[in-house]
Amino acid sequence: MLALIAGGGALPGLVYRALETPPYVAALEGFPPTDIPHHETFRIETLGSFIKGLVERGVARVCLAGAVERPPLDPSRVDAATMPLVPRMMAALQEGDDAALRVLLSFFEEAGIEVVAAHEIVPDLLLTPGVPTAEQPDDAARKDAVRAREVVAAMGAADVGQACIVCKGQVIAVETVMGTDWMVNAVAFFRAVEPYTAMTNTTLRFVPGGAAFAKAFSDKTGIPLADAMGIPEPIRRGGVLFKAPKPGQDMRVDVPTIGPETVKAAVAAGLDGIVIEAGHVMVIDRDATISAADKAGVFLWVWQP
Repeated sequence: MLALIAGGGALPGLVYRALETPPYVAALEGFPPTDIPHHETFRIETLGSFIKGLVERGVARVCLAGAVERPPLDPSRVDAATMPLVPRMMAALQEGDDAALRVLLSFFEEAGIEVVAAHEIVPDLLLTPGVPTAEQPDDAARKDAVRAREVVAAMGAADVGQACIVCKGQVIAVETVMGTDWMVNAVAFFRAVEPYTAMTNTTLRFVPGGAAFAKAFSDKTGIPLADAMGIPEPIRRGGVLFKAPKPGQDMRVDVPTIGPETVKAAVAAGLDGIVIEAGHVMVIDRDATISAADKAGVFLWVWQP
């Protein structure tokens, strides 16, 4: 039997529907799947009991799919089966997300449960190398991709993030704990490449009342926000969003992902396209993603360095 530990987003549903035999679905408390049923909710303080329960149910494989945030650990709620795991958990959390994930996977493996990657169950999540869109990257975009790959490799080594935006050789944004969406939306805000009335509260959600503020600023001053913020003219449009795993990252969990919403965000940010590392970045709903890129006139490059 396979257990699916499901978080938010579309990925858990894709994995669930790709399996011939329905899996046992569990969710971390506070991060339930949105489109599939789940049998059990657990807390990190009861991880030991949860894993023991999976073994007793005959679970031989587990797949972790979907978005979750690092949960706080309440010492008063740690149960007896989890107590022996706590020292390793705490030490790993201090080292960073990668170390924490490695330790988490080791707990399952030590219980005799094989950890399976989502893309092993749904191979179509990984696109073949090439440019599946009508728009193609030009020489400038290819140079930006090379620069971006160097930056993401350095970021990954420091366990910072898996994405960045480069325009004309300049790094204008890097992914942090806030995530890729926040990074791209921030660029969309300070560039203000779309009319303010077309920018949504979703795009500007990191600014309270962002859409209203932007429109009011435009109406009252007549000054482009990029001018007011001192954004250099050469980097007000264009550039690429690059995503790749961290060096040495375990590809069974926390694999970088893009989808149609990523394309929409990239367009709002005035980017020329998206570059992902072949074999290491999953694409949710490839047809819709490619279609969205074609409609907007941006490229998707699945790059094999």
